[in-house]
Amino acid sequence: MSKKQYWNSEAKNERWIKEGRGQGTGSSYKPWLTVRDVPSEGRSHRVFGHLTHRTHHLLSDLELATFLLLQWRPSVTDIREQFPLDRHLTRDICERLGVKHPSYKGVDQYMSSDYVVDSKEKDSPRFVIQVKSKESFTSPRTIEKLQIERCYWREKGTPFFLVTENQIPRTVFENLNLLYNHNGNHDLSDPSELLFQFELFLEQLKTNRNARVIDLCIHIDSTYDQDPGESLYQIKRLLAQRYFHFDISKPFTELRCSDLNAESVDLFREEQCVPG
Repeated sequence: MSKKQYWNSEAKNERWIKEGRGQGTGSSYKPWLTVRDVPSEGRSHRVFGHLTHRTHHLLSDLELATFLLLQWRPSVTDIREQFPLDRHLTRDICERLGVKHPSYKGVDQYMSSDYVVDSKEKDSPRFVIQVKSKESFTSPRTIEKLQIERCYWREKGTPFFLVTENQIPRTVFENLNLLYNHNGNHDLSDPSELLFQFELFLEQLKTNRNARVIDLCIHIDSTYDQDPGESLYQIKRLLAQRYFHFDISKPFTELRCSDLNAESVDLFREEQCVPG
């Protein structure tokens, strides 16, 4: 299968605007870009968010790491990813800065910020995050685009932050590799099977709250005569799909059952169109 190519046209932009992309809040928000629209430089992820009760479209592991840290932040109330910028304003900023506006095949693009975050913090009720790998800063064009974006949000009076690998705890990346490397593409998982496993683990976690998750999995395999590692495989699938959420900055090997917070079964039935 050939790699998906990004495409751009005014007709596409108008259609996306009519579809409501870049509009709404919470569960009604639609990102400007989805994982199907652009080729990702790394792994892309569709992740269900327990704050917004919708699926988020994340274009790299670094975006995923940032997203999971934001979800665990108690003050965060909403996360909008791939948020489009007003093209009239970005064009004006480019003219003032004397730089070329981002375009593709002769059509000016709608620039986007990775995250617009709402919070309960009085000093920063809304802030913006752009995620970039350290190596991307070797590109002069990347620096220009960041300058445009920074000016944009400054004019909006909204704090703007850059996040690189340096701001992400090492444990977070270790957890992501543990959860997302062991089973390939989790989007291929059967939703009805995942719900069945979710309900089984839900009962086990409730009755073994002080046990380490790894120890519980060993116990389940032994009790039900399963192949060693089968339960660990299943819980990783559930964690990767966000049926349970936890503090991603805590090492997986240290997690106890009480550290896992279950999502609503009804939410996943609705999200994945699985009959009750």
